[in-house]
Amino acid sequence: MGFYKPGANHTTDPKMVKLHKIIWALIFGGLLTIVLGIFVGKTDDAIGWLMATAGGVMTAAGAVLIYVRSTMTSEP
Repeated sequence: MGFYKPGANHTTDPKMVKLHKIIWALIFGGLLTIVLGIFVGKTDDAIGWLMATAGGVMTAAGAVLIYVRSTMTSEP
């Protein structure tokens, strides 16, 4: 994780670090919400679908932010 530690070839950009934290929080939080939605769906179908859908949207948003990050350049 070179973005978190300063090195000889790059600088630590606080914006990139914050973006990485947001990306992984969205992805893992979304996946966890999907799983919880599946389990809740066994007792209450409507809430389960709502949770699973919200988790899918969160995971997709994290994936889109990974693409956005790949197009950004870090300034030395």
